[in-house]
Amino acid sequence: MDDHLPGALRKVDLYVVSCATMLYFLSFLDRSNIGNARVAGLQQDLKMSDHQYSLALTVTYIPYMLWELPSNLLLKRLSPRILLPAYVFLWGVVTTLQGLVTTYSGLLACRFFLGLFEGGLLPGILLYLSSFYPRHKLQLRVAVVFCATSLAGAFSGLLAAAILNMDGIRGKRGWAWIFILEGIFTALYALVSYFFIPASPLTAKFLTEAERRALHTELQKDGSGDEEHEVFSWSAVASAFVAPQVLILAVAFFFNGTTLFGLAYFAPSIVNSLGYSPIRTQLMTVPPYACSFVVNIFTSFLSDRYRQRGIFLVLLNLLAAIGYAMFLGSEKSHVLYAALFFQVTGVYGSAPTVSTWNTNNVMPHYKRATAIAIAFTMTNLGGILSTWIFTSPPRYTIATRINLAFSLGVAAAGVANVLYLRNQHAKKAALLATSDGYSEGMGRDGPRNQRKLGDRHPRFSYTL
Repeated sequence: MDDHLPGALRKVDLYVVSCATMLYFLSFLDRSNIGNARVAGLQQDLKMSDHQYSLALTVTYIPYMLWELPSNLLLKRLSPRILLPAYVFLWGVVTTLQGLVTTYSGLLACRFFLGLFEGGLLPGILLYLSSFYPRHKLQLRVAVVFCATSLAGAFSGLLAAAILNMDGIRGKRGWAWIFILEGIFTALYALVSYFFIPASPLTAKFLTEAERRALHTELQKDGSGDEEHEVFSWSAVASAFVAPQVLILAVAFFFNGTTLFGLAYFAPSIVNSLGYSPIRTQLMTVPPYACSFVVNIFTSFLSDRYRQRGIFLVLLNLLAAIGYAMFLGSEKSHVLYAALFFQVTGVYGSAPTVSTWNTNNVMPHYKRATAIAIAFTMTNLGGILSTWIFTSPPRYTIATRINLAFSLGVAAAGVANVLYLRNQHAKKAALLATSDGYSEGMGRDGPRNQRKLGDRHPRFSYTL
């Protein structure tokens, strides 16, 4: 390993990961703070039924999903340095406007544009990070970014509890101030982030020439070092739609999206149903997310170290299933609250694991960009489902049963993907053992052909 590589990775962690984490933190905070606003009186003030509230959540996902693939395909051409901060600024403005709405139709309009501007962010961040890190150093970094969801869940409750004390100031309700203050901060941060985000490893000014060269060499060894010069092709896009490892995990993404966004939107309502006041409810949502943060970082460290994704995905979803089973099997408040720790930890820990696994096993760039977009489209389809299954409070029995089944479904998809990838490794090993056409640097094994075949090349090793 080049002596300059560790220093290069530390600098990328400092500049790129920290900035990306903050962007996603603000994204998740601004998308899910409607759950806190609901507890604070949004639904009553706008005279919304439960059906209308679910519809307002659903509206967010439609433009969100439609824009994910085009955004990922445009990311390299338009530059992450421009596109990502632009998204953040625009949805910050829309979030602020949510605090000014006085009608249900106004809220629907804001939720639509919020989804449109946020749609390209998370797929873009994951694709962006994959251009800076070797595959088996990626999950810990992705986990740090995804932990923004846990932190946003925790911080959202703390911040909402504080902001609710502004209820009545300038004639606005506390829920309106939640949107206004959080939206203004988001827009301001977007302007600052433009000066910190590099377009690519080769243009990162915070790296020395030796560090850029060391990082580029390591990425080339990993199979992605020449992707900056890859020419767009529709065949690469289409190949992602028929890749079995993408399709298997697409099912897992749908299931995980249902459980993830269900918790994001309804955890405050679930805690509130246990009999706590609105402010106490906001505070009581914090500990499960804090627990999730610690477990998420630890499991991601182990996953990178041992180069294993599937086993951790299975274990985390079994943990979530235990939480849902506890919620179904007891009526005691302390048991129901404890169940949230298992649910949040398992569900939120699964997200970076399955996302990194999907990213690790798809090459080259445009095929990977498409696979990531497919993954998050499926996640958001699950998010749409989550907005409609939380009926019959306070037990939410239907939603809990569905989420229990879906947690087990993610675990099953993880097992299926491991078996498929092992089978592919065996086929590649057999091909290399019986063919002399893949000798190093010659014929079909030349660098040009390796870039063209990507993950289908016999020498490409899938991450299990």
